[in-house]
Amino acid sequence: MAAKKSVQLSGIVVAESAISSIDPDEGVLMYRGYDIAELAEHSTYEETALLLLDGELPSSERLGAFESELAERDLPAATEELIDRSSGEAAPMDMLRTAASSLSFDDPGRGKTDRDSGLRTATRLIARLPTIVARYHRRRQGLEPVPPDPTLSYAESFLTMLHGERPTEGETRAFDVAMILHAEHEMNASTFTARVVAGTGADLTAAVVAAIGALSGPLHGGANEAAMGMFERWGSAERTPDEVRGMLERKEKLYGFGHPLYRAYDPRALILKRISEDFSHDGGEPNWYAITEVAERTVFEEKGLFPNVDLYSASVYRYLGAPTDLFTPLFAASRVAGWSAHVLEQQADDRIIRPSAEYVGPPPREFPAREHA
Repeated sequence: MAAKKSVQLSGIVVAESAISSIDPDEGVLMYRGYDIAELAEHSTYEETALLLLDGELPSSERLGAFESELAERDLPAATEELIDRSSGEAAPMDMLRTAASSLSFDDPGRGKTDRDSGLRTATRLIARLPTIVARYHRRRQGLEPVPPDPTLSYAESFLTMLHGERPTEGETRAFDVAMILHAEHEMNASTFTARVVAGTGADLTAAVVAAIGALSGPLHGGANEAAMGMFERWGSAERTPDEVRGMLERKEKLYGFGHPLYRAYDPRALILKRISEDFSHDGGEPNWYAITEVAERTVFEEKGLFPNVDLYSASVYRYLGAPTDLFTPLFAASRVAGWSAHVLEQQADDRIIRPSAEYVGPPPREFPAREHA
């Protein structure tokens, strides 16, 4: 695959991995050999997360046991206190990074790098990150947190904790699919960060916390937040073409378009586009789907760029009632499954990642003579 000049290490293979693969020309993404479109149609987030961790689709017994483990979503008292004390001032990703780190305080797998300890820690993180996000949002609104319900699915439990009422079946399935689509994406910036940390011998929580930090940037996980900011400024489908062309003329960054890998339509965007369109029929105004669809057509006409996952995940999350500044924390809550799979793979490899840099500084110089005091 040809390197992309605007992306460092583009086209450079840094690891062998059996977790996911991308066909950039055909626009195909696979998890452990399964097409993402089939997983989005037939699987659940719980099953997909276990597929990433174990390498195979689970038996009904294995999946049932995993779902029971994921139902343990309550937070340790220290984590609850941290969220409650800081929710009025802390930015969402700062809160998530710090709260995720605090989960290690009572983790039996803390400091361990064997696979069984890593799997237990990964399961704890997958189960509890949505609770952190929901509790934080409720507290900053001055509302009482809604406790997690172990009888509900991962997706239904989160939306209930966030909004204080049970979601519809359509909302639950839409969120479940969005989480499946964000769960893994090969050697992206945050995943590479997690593997670098894991390669030092650090435990899984340390690697995931580092990955959360990498995801927070607007060129990575923060892109769908930035995309939603554009849609809000444009305000309507009618204004969108002129707004897009104006941004192109000013050479401003258009979030949600192009990708370091895909040279075709991002398969995740295609699935989310259909969900966004379905929600738009009863979604009121502004019509977020219409804005994004017109933006897609205008950008392709002007620049030949396809949309990426951020364009339509932004409108789907908005239709689900998620505030814009929670888009990236939701991304992290999903991606922790993929990060964990990569950490386990890197720990099994048991090698440090230590790339080189090309020195472009001054040549050797003589230190100037000085009088000693």
